[in-house]
Amino acid sequence: MTLGKRTFLLLFPAVLFSYILAASLVYTAQSQAMLALEQARLSQKLDHAAALFTTAIGQARNFYYAIAEGDAVRKFVSEPDETYRGRSLGMRLQQSIRQLLDDPKTFISFTILKPGLEPTYYFENSDDPFAELSTAQKALGERLLTSGEGRRWDYLPDVGGRPIIVYSEFLDPVTFMRAVPSARGQALLIQVGTEPKDFLRLLQRIETEYEGVTTLSDRPPNSAPNVAMVRLPTQQYLSFTIPSHHISATMGGLKGLLVVGVLVMSLLSVGLILALMRRFVLQPIAALDREVTAVMTGESDSIKDMGAALEVGRLTRNIRALHNQSQQSLNLIQQASWTDSLTGISNRSHFQIVAANAIERALTYGGHCSLLFIDIDNFKFVNDKYGHGVGDELLRHLARRLGEAVRTITTLRALPMPILARLSGDEFAVLIQTPPGQGTTRAVCEAILGLFSGGFIMRDKSYPVTASIGVALCPYDAQTLSELVANADAAMYQAKTSGKNRSSRFSRVLQDKRDRTRLIREELQQIDPDEEFHLVYMPVIERTGKVIGCEALLRWTSPILGRVGPDEFVPIAEASGLFSKIDCWVTDRAIRDHAALAALFGASTILAINISSAELHHDEIADRFIAATTAHGVDPRLIEIELTETYSVSLSARAERMLSRLSEAGFRISIDDFGAGYNSLQQLIDYRADTIKLDRGIVQKLACAENLQALTAMIALCHARGMTVVAEGVDTHSKFAELARAGCNLYQGYLISKPLVLAELGFWALSRETDYGREIPEAEPPLRIA
Repeated sequence: MTLGKRTFLLLFPAVLFSYILAASLVYTAQSQAMLALEQARLSQKLDHAAALFTTAIGQARNFYYAIAEGDAVRKFVSEPDETYRGRSLGMRLQQSIRQLLDDPKTFISFTILKPGLEPTYYFENSDDPFAELSTAQKALGERLLTSGEGRRWDYLPDVGGRPIIVYSEFLDPVTFMRAVPSARGQALLIQVGTEPKDFLRLLQRIETEYEGVTTLSDRPPNSAPNVAMVRLPTQQYLSFTIPSHHISATMGGLKGLLVVGVLVMSLLSVGLILALMRRFVLQPIAALDREVTAVMTGESDSIKDMGAALEVGRLTRNIRALHNQSQQSLNLIQQASWTDSLTGISNRSHFQIVAANAIERALTYGGHCSLLFIDIDNFKFVNDKYGHGVGDELLRHLARRLGEAVRTITTLRALPMPILARLSGDEFAVLIQTPPGQGTTRAVCEAILGLFSGGFIMRDKSYPVTASIGVALCPYDAQTLSELVANADAAMYQAKTSGKNRSSRFSRVLQDKRDRTRLIREELQQIDPDEEFHLVYMPVIERTGKVIGCEALLRWTSPILGRVGPDEFVPIAEASGLFSKIDCWVTDRAIRDHAALAALFGASTILAINISSAELHHDEIADRFIAATTAHGVDPRLIEIELTETYSVSLSARAERMLSRLSEAGFRISIDDFGAGYNSLQQLIDYRADTIKLDRGIVQKLACAENLQALTAMIALCHARGMTVVAEGVDTHSKFAELARAGCNLYQGYLISKPLVLAELGFWALSRETDYGREIPEAEPPLRIA
């Protein structure tokens, strides 16, 4: 036997034993390291889950403050009229909630509980139309009330089949600040609930990967190497125990590799073993440790590939892949939160960030910005006629072509990249950083309007949409983003009212008009009708001069604004949801005054009362008129309800039922301002009314000798439909005569009397001439239509 063989036989057992011992130690160390690594990976994932949970809480908190500090909640809580609050203000509050949602399918619930924890408002954005406040949420309120806390977060694992995060806070109903502990019994409890979808999806991925179950408890679990835990903002502990079979499966491959390594390494010298260990294990691990430390301290953004092999190489690649995945997930989350899901351009949130930064830079360094607020005209028509699919595709094409048109101009003029965003629905915004006097803003507006020349072309088909553009400049028109958007929005509405498909620059006139509208809205919100409103009455006479009725007209004298005309404050009241309260006052006061009118002109005097077209879709209006006539003892047949003639254009089934109910109760129905808007011959035939009131504009045009035949034909058609014809705007004797020849039944206008309060109307009744018919030539009979 050679020396080499003997040496081998002598050294091999010792070397083998040494490597077996070393391999055992390596296996033990690696198993602990692997377990620690799995625990670290799991802890990182749980930390990510906690971050997503915290993000969901932050979104819910932001949503809470946006709603709680808005006017909608204040108006809802402070409104004493339960019917008005439940229908009008409740709907406005619901619209405010929906407008704050970037994704209309996001689940959110909003609850207002009165003192005593009695629910007064509940809304949730879900597919369940009959959803109501859960017992679990109400139990949270009771626990919060008894615990003495002013606010708290809670996580409910199952509310209506979904887990939600609930934020509860007591608010003082007067100041809308957080209620002091001594006043919680009289405070409002506001609850906002949201579903943390990203958090739940991540937990599901963890459970699938490790084949285990996450645990949520109020107390921390016992510490163990295979247990990872994180504390949530709700003071609960989220933990996960790594299953033993997962570690065993991971370590099984390592065990086989060590056995092979021991057999191979036993054949080499100790020096070679040390060299190999130093080359393939120690150095790569040290390099990996340096890379991980640099990433943790923020010195580096990524982990470099060390080029190592076997376990260390896989470990390096896995850690690098895990870090890259986490970074990509964060980037995707941020990108999704800043991108409009339909068009792919910036959404309102991202626009507010980048636009605010651009404005701040402009103000700091003396630059200038132009904001274009774009609204698509007739988009609802396209949506209704062609479907929402076509509407969505139109918005996508429009966003792309808007971007191309604007970027072409800014690139040619070497300007910074424009900021394009979809703010909501069919509203877009473009912020251009351009010096004044170069015509860039005008060129961009012309390019955008050019997209709609002859209709918007998409897939070789033209759609009848146009654009209204409002322009506001920084720093001339505003120095903050919110003011700039508001001013551009006001200019956009000016472009709409000027005929659409055009641009309009914000001006001081618009500012004054907007301030005037705001002041009127604020005064209407806190108005005392009995102190500031009063009614005037305009007589209606027959041809002989006999007064057969009066029309009630509303007048407002504000202590702050002075006299405000109905043409000015009525549209604002309707748009603000305030007119229902005004209509209630007008109806009750006018019907109460009927007795005084009957004393002046006879028991059969007809009282005409105008109602807002917005009221046609509320069932309460019929109840209101019936209750008022009953309370004041007035025969409903003496009350005539005047509707503007435009009501018939979009008369809904609910409005038809309401009008039928009023007619069945005995009330007369009158179409007011006939000929002023959209009525046609077909609509005159389709919609039944007792009275037709000719608008003063059509009286001005037709009450003359050359148009007498046309006027006679129109009145004859109304008579054929069984309707009484009343002419408004009768201010001259010649008009009175021509209307009488044409066969008009009744007359109203300044020739007879201007609108008067009751006291003045009494003097007028005593002093007026009693027969207006004497001024009409008796020898000229009414014309007849062959």
